[in-house]
Order: sequence, then C-alpha cells, then structure tokens
Amino acid sequence: MRSFRHFDLNLLLVFETLMRERHVTRAAEALYLSQPALSHALKRLRESLGDPLFVRTENGMQPTPRALALLPVVQQALALLREGLAPPALFAPAESARRFTLATTDYFEEVMYPPFLSQLLAYAPGISFSIELITPDVLGEGLEQRHVDMVVGLDSQSALPSGVIQTPWMDEELVCLAATHNKRIGEALDIVQFARERHVELTDISGLRPSNIDSCLVQHGLTRHVISKNLNYIAAARVVALTEAIMTLPRQMAERFVDMLPVRLVEPPQELPALKMTLIQHGLYASDPAIAWLYQQLMTFAQAFSHRPSAA
Repeated sequence: MRSFRHFDLNLLLVFETLMRERHVTRAAEALYLSQPALSHALKRLRESLGDPLFVRTENGMQPTPRALALLPVVQQALALLREGLAPPALFAPAESARRFTLATTDYFEEVMYPPFLSQLLAYAPGISFSIELITPDVLGEGLEQRHVDMVVGLDSQSALPSGVIQTPWMDEELVCLAATHNKRIGEALDIVQFARERHVELTDISGLRPSNIDSCLVQHGLTRHVISKNLNYIAAARVVALTEAIMTLPRQMAERFVDMLPVRLVEPPQELPALKMTLIQHGLYASDPAIAWLYQQLMTFAQAFSHRPSAA
C-alpha cells in the first residue's frame, strides 16, 4: 500500500468532489477533467488507501465508512491550502492603524514630510509614522529585518546591499547658499571659483560613497576645502550665515533659510549634478499590500510636488 505522503493536491480535490457529487461524470465536469482521467485518479486513491471508498448501490454511488472518516480531514487540509495560497488581503488605509517606519534625509523630513503626512491623514486617519536616520545598518539589516519599511530621499547609489530595490523618485535642483555679508561672491559661481571657496557640507550618514559634488570636482581635476561637516541643514546654514563659507543644498531647502537667516542664494556651477532622490525598499516585502500602498503614495506625491511652484 502506498503511504499518505504520496497524495497530491489533485487527488484530494478528486476525493472531495466525489464525496460532494456522488457521481463520476458530474465530478469530472466540476473538475474540468475527462471521465477516464477522473476514474484513473479514483483508482490511485483506492490503491493508496486500500479501500474501495465508493460503492455503487441501488441508491447510487455511496461512500464507505473509511471515506466518511477521511472527509473532514481532507476538507480541513484543503481549507488550509486555500487560505495559505489566497492572495494577501488588500490594504485598507481608511481602516488601518499601521505604523510605518521611514529612514529619511533631513531634506525630506523638513520640506516634504509635513505635506505628505497631511495628505495621507485626510483619508487614512489611523496610520502613523516613525522617522529614522539613514545609516549603513538601516540599508542592510534594518530593511531586511523590517525594522524600517522604506528609505526615502537618499541620493542614487551605485552600490547597495543585496536584496534591496532602489527606484528613482524625484530630482531636485541644487543651489549654493552664501552669507549676505559675503561680498566676494556674486550671483553665480563657475566651477573653478566654486572649488576655491570654503565649504560647509552635510555628512553622508549612509557612508556608501563619496559626495556627488566631490566626485564631480575630481572629474574636472579639482578639490574643495570643507571647513565644517554637519549632521543637519539648520546648523550648517547657521555656519554659512556667520562665515564666508558656502553650502550646496536642494533649492527648496535653501529658500527656507533665506527667510530665516542672513543668507542668499547663489547659482552653482552648471557642471554640478542634480540631486537624484530615490526610494529604497527590500525585495522581500515589496509585494506586501501596505508597503505597495505606501510606495504608490510616495510616487504620486513626488509627481505633484515636482510640479508645484517653489516657496520663493
């Protein structure tokens, strides 16, 4: 006798359907099988279990006591399989109390996050967010272990941990910030003068690669002198306001400091690349309905945000 481990899903479905229909032809039609194919499957069942399972009587095909005993076991097994193989439930933002964790840049948190959260809360009032810094641990173990749902706003990276997915999200123009008392600098800088100036720089906490600005200068045989590396934009902008150093940052962040501090905007060298922000998530969870919803919301937000007038 063959053991129960030799059963496959098709045989379980044949048995369940025969128990329901009590008729070979009707069972074959219900399973979209030919009658010979179903009869062959029934033969395999009988051989595996050492029992006829169904016997033709004056009242039609009737199950044996062994078949009757097996029915609840088979129904339970099929129910578990159907539940496990069913597509995941759709994410219902209006009813969800999900807390998302985002690792973000200062720029996203200051400029984009407040209007993004405000929009979401209008139709998903129960959701909430935690904001974290972007670190190497976040990009590796943090995403893989679901400590962080998504990394938002990091400049495009050529090298990332295995398994993560990086998607282009939003481009932003870079400008320079200089103190209003700094008369040596005009309204624009060429790349040579840019390299000669003293600079304030934001520390790349991710630690994945050199600054795009420095990489651009190296391509032109130039380097710059950084007098201060800061962790956040406001501290860096205050250093600029009190010195003759300059700072390079996204335009919409720079425009905020013009209203707050004695600083002004200066057009940077044309050679400097734009800030190419990305969304980064782990491939293990990209199809999770809640993560897929969050991803779509961020993509939709980026399209609207990129086309709105700047603060100036």
